[in-house]
Formats: sequence, C-alpha cells, structure tokens
Amino acid sequence: MTDLFIGTQGFSFKDWVGPFFPRGTPSNRYLECYGRQFHTVEIDSTFYGVPKPVTVAGWRQRTPKGFLFSAKFPRAITHEKSLVDCDALTHHFVETMRRLGDKLGPLLLQFSYEFGPERFRDLARYLEQLPSDLRFAVEIRNRDWYDTEICDMLRERGVALALHDLYYMPRREDVTADFVYVRWLGRRADLERFDCIQLDRRDEEDWWAERVLRFLNQGLTVFGYFNNHWAGHSPDSALGFLARLGRQVEPLEPESYQPRLL
Repeated sequence: MTDLFIGTQGFSFKDWVGPFFPRGTPSNRYLECYGRQFHTVEIDSTFYGVPKPVTVAGWRQRTPKGFLFSAKFPRAITHEKSLVDCDALTHHFVETMRRLGDKLGPLLLQFSYEFGPERFRDLARYLEQLPSDLRFAVEIRNRDWYDTEICDMLRERGVALALHDLYYMPRREDVTADFVYVRWLGRRADLERFDCIQLDRRDEEDWWAERVLRFLNQGLTVFGYFNNHWAGHSPDSALGFLARLGRQVEPLEPESYQPRLL
C-alpha cells in the first residue's frame, strides 16, 4: 500500500514545457504527462470555483489507476463567506469532487491571514457537518491560531492540520488525523519564472525530510505538495525531495491507463 504521495501544487504551467513536459506538449496533454511522473497533484483551480462535472471526469480519465487528486475548497467558502451560510455550496463542491471516486484524496480548506482565531466556533461547526468518509485538511495562515485549542479540535474530528513552510509562519509538526498534509509554499515576490530551480532550499528540505520519515515510521500516510514559488520549479523540488527520502516514483499500472480527450 502506498503511504507517501508527493507532488506539486497545480500542473498547468507553460514554463514546464521543455524542462518537465516534452517539448511541444499541448496544454490538454499536461495532466497525462504529469501522471507518468507523479502519483498525486493538488488542484488549485477549484479555489476559484466548483469545477464542471466534465472537467472532473477528464481529470479521472487522464490519469492512471492509483493516482490521487487533492483539491482546495472554493474561495467563496473559505474567503468570501468565511464558512457562514454556505451549506449548499459546500455540498455542491464535495459531491462534484466525489466524481473522482477512488482517485479523490484530501480536500483542503485554505484560509487567509484575516481568518483568525475569533472564528474558532465557526470552523468547529463547519467541520462537524462535513462527511465523515472523506479526508479533509485545514491550513491556517495566522499564527494566533496556535494559541487556541485548534489541534485538539481537529484531532477530535479527524481533520489534518496542514503543515506548511511559509515565510512568516512557524514550522509545525502536529499530527491531528491518520494522515499528514504538507505544503511547501515559498513567497510569490521571490520568483517570476518556473522553468528551473533558482533558490537553495536544501536545509529546509532536510528538516522536512526528517519529519516525513518520522511520520511514515509512525504508520501515517503523507501527502505533500510543492509550489513553484518554493524554489522555482516544483517538479524538480518534488523529485528531489523523494530522493532525499530514498523513494522514487514507480509507474502506475500503464496497462490500465487509457486517457481520452473529452
């Protein structure tokens, strides 16, 4: 059983054509090519709206058996409504993502700095009504949350605290679910192109590799996703991190992989 899923945040980047995707790869083949190199991806586009069913079907059809998609909740839920009066939208999003079937990984609630600990009860109530058969993670970007009992609250609900490397947030290694969700983010202002590694992150990645190995030794499943802003080219960051862990990406049953363009 696979216990480690390392990939990137998003897959649709023109700068990857040549360095990662074969030269001349059209955008409608990006995911197919990505699925030959990684076992998982975090979808960013869902942050901007609930995807169409045909889009989700395409994701499923273009990837091999065993591939897993994580995805962000729409910003209408996490940022605009701040979890209030969004039951219908939540149901719509979750049921749409269920169309991925056994390829559905964790769903991420990513909050802004403005979503502070004064919203503790709103968060607790919201998580309580989420379906218990799916995996969820919560990413907070305001350090004042760590002065609350958020970890206990998440642990009671089996929701993962998303661990991240974000320049203004402290590194954490709290385990609040039967899986761990890690995000390597970087800073947007540092980089403008994504075709190669441009920042030396070896010290930080060594620190994280020690933690991930510990999580794995504890029997936890680990999901981890690199952003292009982490070092300049997230595919290389992800592959390098796997090498640090002594892992390599094994192809996923290509004989069952029959991508079809919709």
